[in-house]
Amino acid sequence: SEKELQDVVKRQEEKMLQLIDKSGEVTSLKEEVFHLKRSLQRAEAEAKVLWEEMREQRPKEDTVYVQERVLQQQQIGKLRLLFVEKVEESQQLSYK
Repeated sequence: SEKELQDVVKRQEEKMLQLIDKSGEVTSLKEEVFHLKRSLQRAEAEAKVLWEEMREQRPKEDTVYVQERVLQQQQIGKLRLLFVEKVEESQQLSYK
């Protein structure tokens, strides 16, 4: 009976430590998301200014070309993100 109680206490301690670890991960991820959002806002602001400057200085054909390149880069970014997500999913499945 005392042995069973010690086992239960030990399992509870392990669960608490796991929760603490996960809590730390969540806090760290929230911090990272915050920084990423700020970086995104800065990048969007820079892109807007650069786009406006370019529009004023270049003929229409050049702006169309640049817009196509921007769209291509966005697609490449999306594909990279999807690839990373699939790799992570596959790694998680292999750990189970």
